[in-house]
Amino acid sequence: MKPTRFIDLVPHIVLIVGVLIFAYPIYVTLIGSTWDSGTIGRGGLPLWPGGQGATNYAQAWVGEAGERAMYTPVRTMMLNSLVMALSIALGKIAISILSAYAVAFFRFPLRMAFFWLIFITLMLPVEVRIIPTYKVVADLGLINTYAGLAIPLIASATATLLFRQFFLTIPDELLEAAKIDGAGPVRFFIDVVLPLSRTNIAALFVILFIYGWNQYLWPLLVTSSGDMETIVTGITKMIGTGESANDWHIIMATTVLAMLPPVAVVVFMQRWFVKGLVDSEK
Repeated sequence: MKPTRFIDLVPHIVLIVGVLIFAYPIYVTLIGSTWDSGTIGRGGLPLWPGGQGATNYAQAWVGEAGERAMYTPVRTMMLNSLVMALSIALGKIAISILSAYAVAFFRFPLRMAFFWLIFITLMLPVEVRIIPTYKVVADLGLINTYAGLAIPLIASATATLLFRQFFLTIPDELLEAAKIDGAGPVRFFIDVVLPLSRTNIAALFVILFIYGWNQYLWPLLVTSSGDMETIVTGITKMIGTGESANDWHIIMATTVLAMLPPVAVVVFMQRWFVKGLVDSEK
């Protein structure tokens, strides 16, 4: 048996150190959510769980008033974030896959020009076009609505590009066989393209769901009511500003709850996610 050299262990050591550095703040947050605000405020937070966990999580979930402030219930903020994230992920996939299908399989004037116009929007993030986007949403009366939260973020040039590149790898023989069997564009899309794209769709869904869940700037601008507050903006508002005292036990409990849906999506769709990124079989 060949002895293990130290140089072979270096990558594993680096990965373990990286995991520990990444996991430690999460561990501190998890532990902090089980102690009272006085223990956390004094800066003497132990590294083992306390006895206030159930109370803290229940208080955060129902939005019970803390020692220093009133908060929007976590259940309301998580519902808003869930609707927003699902709308963005499913909307981006639906629009992008149809756009990519049209560009890849149809021949029409200015086809590539339209594709490059879509591609150029990669250089225009939300922050660049946020003022005109807000003006349009406000004029349409979509402030403090789920539509206002999701619709401006639905279009995705990245997903369109990825789907188009995948569609270009589909053999022409499949298209010819479908035409011989009398299948039109819609039937070919449903019976051939969609089944072949399922792993790509799964991988993109994970990425886009997390993207939608973690949105901060746009929800901060387009919502002014606590009933439409998302979990990310809610946590920021709970922290406060300056030297103001905070209910850190509730904030940490809310933070832990906010991490659960993205983690659940990654865990349950991990196999499809990895397969969609690395699988080259068609």
